[in-house]
Amino acid sequence: MTRLIMRTSQNRSNLTIYQMVERIVASGKLTRREHLILTSAILSDDKISEEDRSQINRIFDYIQIGRLNFID
Repeated sequence: MTRLIMRTSQNRSNLTIYQMVERIVASGKLTRREHLILTSAILSDDKISEEDRSQINRIFDYIQIGRLNFID
């Protein structure tokens, strides 16, 4: 299975979508930058796994039901 690895400029570490989603869900907070990264991953031409797509959709669902707060 291929995992999408994202490079973040904030901490210069590589994060998988799974790791990012787990951190977001645990904290209940989503930065605008994280939202942009996840949205870009879904909309990019790069193929992402169904599992990664499901994890990103989980975040979008949590946004819709108010389970996550946007922070800057």
